[in-house]
Amino acid sequence: MYGWQTPPIETTPPAVSTAGQEAIDLAAKAGLYLDPWQQHILRVAMGEKPNGDWAAPEVCVNVPRQNGKGGVIEARVLWGLFIGGEQGILVSAHEFKTTMNTMKRIERLIRGCPDMHKRVKAYHKTVGREGIELHDGRMLQYVARSRGSGRGFTAALVIFDECMILGDDAMGALAPTTDAVDNCQLWYLGSAGIGHPSQQLGRLRRRALAALASDEPDPVLAYMEWSIDAHLDECPPGCTEHDELGSVESLLKSNPAVGYRLQVEKSMHRRLTMGDALYARERLGVGEYPADGTDTWQVIGEDAWRALADADSKPDGPVVFSIDMTPERSHAAIAVAGPWRGGTHLEVIEHRPGTGWILDRAEQLHTRWKPRIWVVDAGGPAGSLIADLQERLGIEVVSPKAREVAAACGQLYDAVTEQTVSHLDQAPLAAALAGAQQRPLGDAWAWARRGVNTDISPLVAATLAKWGLGAPVDEDVDPLDNIF
Repeated sequence: MYGWQTPPIETTPPAVSTAGQEAIDLAAKAGLYLDPWQQHILRVAMGEKPNGDWAAPEVCVNVPRQNGKGGVIEARVLWGLFIGGEQGILVSAHEFKTTMNTMKRIERLIRGCPDMHKRVKAYHKTVGREGIELHDGRMLQYVARSRGSGRGFTAALVIFDECMILGDDAMGALAPTTDAVDNCQLWYLGSAGIGHPSQQLGRLRRRALAALASDEPDPVLAYMEWSIDAHLDECPPGCTEHDELGSVESLLKSNPAVGYRLQVEKSMHRRLTMGDALYARERLGVGEYPADGTDTWQVIGEDAWRALADADSKPDGPVVFSIDMTPERSHAAIAVAGPWRGGTHLEVIEHRPGTGWILDRAEQLHTRWKPRIWVVDAGGPAGSLIADLQERLGIEVVSPKAREVAAACGQLYDAVTEQTVSHLDQAPLAAALAGAQQRPLGDAWAWARRGVNTDISPLVAATLAKWGLGAPVDEDVDPLDNIF
C-alpha cells in the first residue's frame, strides 16, 4: 500500500512550463532519489509563466511529520545553487538545530557529487555565518528564526521550515529580504497547525481554501496539503461525509510516504501511544489554525499580555489550583495562582489531551504543594470531576457561583490593565487568550470560545485559580516559595 502521491488539497496558479524536472534530475545526480509525491511538489511549485518567471512566488507544503519534506527542501536548494543561479538563498526553521541538520544533509549531497563540489569555495561553519559559498560569490545561508534574523540580507529564495511555528516577528524579518529581487520565491514547509503559533500557516491555508471555494486560483500561491477531513462534534452517528480517524484509508490519504519510509501498522499504532487528538494532528494532518489576526485577542490585547511576561515569576505564598476542560472533553488544563511581588503569578501546570490523567496529576500536585484550595466550576465541563477529586484528595473543592465566575473574569481583566499579574508567556495560555471572546453573564461577562477549534481551558483554569486566592476559606497553609 502507498500513500496518496497527490495532495487532497491543492491549488496553484496556471503555468506553461516547469523547472521541477531539472531539480528532480539534479537531485538524482547527487544521490537523492525523490518519491513521486516529492517530485509532484517540485513540478507544481516550480511552474513557470510564459516569460520564465515563477507562476507561484509563494509555495506552501503542509504534510504530517516524518514523510520526507526535507528531501523537497534539499532538491529545491540544489537547483537554486547549481542551475537556477539564484542570488542568495536563506533557510530557516523554528529550532536552529533543524536548520543545521538540513545544512549537513545538503553538504553531504554536494560533497558526494564532484561536479557540484568543485564549484564550492567554502563550507562556512562559524557560528552566525553558517552556509555554503560558491566561487561566483553566491551564498546559501542558514539563519535562526527570531525578530531580527535575516535583517540586512537579500535573497531570491527564502525557505521557512517548521512553518507551523511561524509568527509575525519572523515573517517581518525574513520575508522582505526578497523584495528587491526579481523572480523570487518564498517556500513554507511544515505539518498541521498547532494553534496560535501557526499564524502564517493559517493565513496561507485560508487563502488556499478560499481559492478552492471560488474555483479561482490564488494569483501567487501554490498550496499543497495532505490531511483528512475529520468528523466534527456535531456529526450524526454513521456520518459518511468525513474520514474515520482509525481507518487505513485515512492514513494513506494524509501520508504520502506510506510504502516508502512509513509503515501502515507502525504508524497506526501511534494512535495507541498518543491518543486520538495527537494522532489526528501529528499523523493525519488535522490542524488547529488561528483566525485572522484582526479577529484574535479580542478581550485582552496581545501587547498588554506579553508585556507582563516574567521568566522569574513564581508564587511566593499559598497557592490555588484550578481545573478546566473543553466542552467536548478533548483537552484539559490545570493552572496555579499565587502571590508574587505584590501581585499574582499565573501558570499553566498541565495542558494535555483527554481527561484520564487529571486525577493522578492532581493528587501529585496536592501532596507536594498543599494548596490553599482547589477550584472547579461545577457548571462547567470539569464539574463532573468534582466528586472524584474530593474523594481522591480528601478535601472539599470550591465551586464558584455564576456571579463569582463573572467576578473572576473581571478580576483578571483588571489585573492585566493594572499590571498586577505576571506569567511565563506560555503558549497554551497565550493561544487561549488569542482565541477567547466574551459571553454575557447577567450584567457582567465570562470567557467564551470564538470557534470549535479554540481551547480556552488554560485561560479558564488560570482565571479561577486567581479568583481562588481571595475565596473565603480557612488559612492553615504555610507559605510556599517554590517554582513550579
